[in-house]
Amino acid sequence: MSHVLSAVAWPYANGPRHLGHVAGFGVPSDVFSRYMRMAGHEVLMISGSDEHGTPILVQADKAGQSPQEFIDTNHRVIAEDLAALGVSYDLYTRTTTANHDDVVQRMFLACWHNGYMVEQTQQVAISPSTGRTLPDRYIEGTCPICGYAEARGDQCDSCGNQLDPADLLDPRSKINGETPEFRDTEHFFLDLPALAEALGEWLDGREASGLWRPNVIRFSQNILAEIRPRAMTRDIDWGITIPLEGWQENPTKKLYVWFDAVIGYLSASVEWARRLPGDQSERWREWWVQGAVADQLSYYFMGKDNITFHSQIWPAELLAHNGRGAKGGEVGPFGELNLPTEVVSSEFLTMEGRQFSTSRNIVIYVRDVLERYQPDAVRYFLSAAAPETADSDFNWPEFVKRTNTELVAGWGNLVNRTATMIAKNFGEIPEPGPLEEVDEALLRQVREGFDVVGGLIAGHKQKAALTEAMRLVGEANAYVSTTEPFKLKGDDQRERLATVLHTLAQAVLDLNTILSPYLPHSSTAVHQALGGEGEFQPMPVVQTVSDLDDPERPDYPIVTGDYAGAPRWAHRPVAAGAAVAKPSPIFTKLDPSVVETERARLGLVGQQDPV
Repeated sequence: MSHVLSAVAWPYANGPRHLGHVAGFGVPSDVFSRYMRMAGHEVLMISGSDEHGTPILVQADKAGQSPQEFIDTNHRVIAEDLAALGVSYDLYTRTTTANHDDVVQRMFLACWHNGYMVEQTQQVAISPSTGRTLPDRYIEGTCPICGYAEARGDQCDSCGNQLDPADLLDPRSKINGETPEFRDTEHFFLDLPALAEALGEWLDGREASGLWRPNVIRFSQNILAEIRPRAMTRDIDWGITIPLEGWQENPTKKLYVWFDAVIGYLSASVEWARRLPGDQSERWREWWVQGAVADQLSYYFMGKDNITFHSQIWPAELLAHNGRGAKGGEVGPFGELNLPTEVVSSEFLTMEGRQFSTSRNIVIYVRDVLERYQPDAVRYFLSAAAPETADSDFNWPEFVKRTNTELVAGWGNLVNRTATMIAKNFGEIPEPGPLEEVDEALLRQVREGFDVVGGLIAGHKQKAALTEAMRLVGEANAYVSTTEPFKLKGDDQRERLATVLHTLAQAVLDLNTILSPYLPHSSTAVHQALGGEGEFQPMPVVQTVSDLDDPERPDYPIVTGDYAGAPRWAHRPVAAGAAVAKPSPIFTKLDPSVVETERARLGLVGQQDPV
């Protein structure tokens, strides 16, 4: 069994998360992590709120709050929403902890000592009206390479090339539309050209493995062609201090938010270990340090707009820390750190055929949707319509249709009528008589589903895995139609009735195990409907903790959990004799009026359904 790191993208704490966000990082990472735990692997699932950078200052000003007040509010909302969705983090933390500061600064010093952090002059964009530095992503203009009119100051989403704000033609501030001023200033740059050969060899090895999604590996290799040094510090007063004499005294020079954010994967792992009871503070090494344990795998989950930082910037920082670039160097203070096994990037989820946009109210916040609908209905749709390799759309007609026809009429109905017939005829799971071929065929298909569905989830083909699981649900429903247990009424047919209902109970039990990574909330209700006790899939909890190193910093919520009780990914014989009572419906059927109600919230009433 392997030590598996599930490194989940860090939500930016400038506001609540919407469905477009969690479709890319939240639900896919949780389905994968839950499955890997069930398959017997040692999983460490970590993330947190990304809380530095100029956008936080801009939004805090608008809200009339200090940056700390602003991020405290948003971090709590994000953490609570992700827990309510059922995302099973071992630790969801934040980047404004003293532990994170320390890990980031040590990482910076390792890269600097090895010669991969170099001082250069850079033109930075300044807002003429405020005098504040504008972050790269708050500047847009025309790409000088491909002519795309809405390129960002750090990257063109059309051609994929890395940019600087000063490269853009007709640059403008996304905050107020003004033309920025550019001034020369000294900064530290990560010497990416000195790491390009090592990066290329690593990416070629990833391509040869055949694991990465083709769109991700192609994009990652293409950006190497134009690689150049990239600034890792900023002119800003909200961030982590640069730990060098002559720099650390300057309150307006801080480390780049994207430098410290990706290091959060490491710092969160360190914090997780430090919070364990007893003397376990070094356990993070089992997932990070080469050779600490026999088999280590790491998977990074995000949307496609963050590929650059996870397949170029973060691996480059790791190589620089390890002394593995053209300049050589010593292994840094954390030991020889593992590079990602796979960058699992999703495409974009649109909303009713349009891009998610908070400013235009084309948005569904996680909290809002969970107040009105079952979390597993949301998870199911986001999994079934997942933007794995191409953009996909969330629209209300399809959400209602899939909920009613697949969850309610398909899976929910199978569970309900199985439990109802058992409760009515026996009151407990009956002992079976001799199995007929039709019984054995169903049980054989469902047992084989563990290998098929599990293999697809492990290979990040979660849509295909869910399709196969629901196909098996269809086979079980067809079995009911074929065997017609509701017609087996006489004493001479009671043994056959017991056999059919036992077979159905076994199929439902195994299908519940197979579907539980997708539907963790309802898996407990299904488990209990067939006589099971307790929680089936362990769920995350929100706890408030104190900073480990600085009592002056505010207490903050984390998401964590004890997932040791997760069921095994395997066939488990149903317990004959377990009491079964008349069940309640597992899933809520949605009225068709939901479509117009929700579209009215978005100002889309009367518009045609997306094609």
